[in-house]
Amino acid sequence: EFAEMGGWEAESQAAVLLSGLGVPESLHDKLMKEVGESFKVRILLAQALFGNPDILLLDEPTNGLDLDSITWLEEFLIEFPNIVIVVSHDRHFLNAVCTHICDIDFGHIRMYSGNYDFWYRMNKILVQQQKDLKRRREDKVKDLKEFIQRFASNASKSRQATSRKKILEKLELGEIVPSSRRFPYVSFKPSRDIGNNVLRIVNISLEADGKSLLKDFSLSVNKTDKIAFVGREYIAKSALFSALGGATEPSAGDFYWGQTVEKAYFPKDATPLFQSDDNIVDWLKRYTDSDDDTYIRSFLGRMLFSGDEALKPVSVLSGGERVRCMLSRMMLASPNCLIMDEPTNHLDLEAITSLNDGLIEFPGVLFFASHDHEFVTSIANRIVEICPGGIIDRYMSFDDYLVDNQVKELRDQYYHGHVVAEI
Repeated sequence: EFAEMGGWEAESQAAVLLSGLGVPESLHDKLMKEVGESFKVRILLAQALFGNPDILLLDEPTNGLDLDSITWLEEFLIEFPNIVIVVSHDRHFLNAVCTHICDIDFGHIRMYSGNYDFWYRMNKILVQQQKDLKRRREDKVKDLKEFIQRFASNASKSRQATSRKKILEKLELGEIVPSSRRFPYVSFKPSRDIGNNVLRIVNISLEADGKSLLKDFSLSVNKTDKIAFVGREYIAKSALFSALGGATEPSAGDFYWGQTVEKAYFPKDATPLFQSDDNIVDWLKRYTDSDDDTYIRSFLGRMLFSGDEALKPVSVLSGGERVRCMLSRMMLASPNCLIMDEPTNHLDLEAITSLNDGLIEFPGVLFFASHDHEFVTSIANRIVEICPGGIIDRYMSFDDYLVDNQVKELRDQYYHGHVVAEI
């Protein structure tokens, strides 16, 4: 009976799941209390996948995963023979995995056959069709009313006027069903153009708790660069972004910034910035010289904080609301260089789409990290991967980076035999 239930293969199957989700073999025999928080999330996800369940219920399964692990999860779910019900804000993941999309909007659920992109296109078409139909009906009503008003007292036309009145009474304009989806407006407009001399990073080293995270790292940045930092070295990436943003100092080496650079930094964890009793308007005032409430509220309004919502205490804001506050702060600063560490965390699909579009249009330099495949692919023109054994730096899109044979060889070389720092 044990054999029939797959007992003999269970351990090897568990190992495959754990490794696929980025849990190193050195942790497979550890107790849960002995592993870091990020690995606990992966282990719990592996537990859900284990045993070939009839139905998988996954709530934001890509949160906390690196891009390699997300790719593995996509492939696993594509081959999974049973039912998967998933909630996710990762567009690439939804496109790769889903055969149907359930749109929950304004108290109604509508199911569409197809992936996320198909639903998105169909939804826009249906909304436009509703608007066109309503406009045609409004034009028809206008014509009928004009005819009735003109010929109601005309004996020769009275029968036609009466007929049109009956048509008018039966004609229903219908209401366009409102949507609960709200799209923020994200637009970063630099107060000055960035010059040719942007940044040289020379032999910097970064440490945390006595451990080396990055050693002798150098990089030259050009004025058209939008650099995505990818890979599994989360601590090193966040430490680098913190140093780039001026929040911390490297243990060795130097940053040489150009004189025209005006930067704004979005940390991965902005919680310390919201430990106050200020409301949102007063909180944002701390980051500007302007006392004009209308001007400040205009930036908050772009991020869907209007009316009394802008007077909420920042200490009670949700994760998504904090991110929107941070984006308001960055837009208010008018920088020409953005440093953004996982800015899509906590955002819904509408906000991610708006941020995505805003960064594509941004005319300055961008340093960013994200586990959202579509976000990285559509924005970055340069990929830098911090590996345990070295650095890979390529001017190409992320999709091209993933299939480049030379990159694959370097990744095998730089990851093989090296341990990723635990977080």
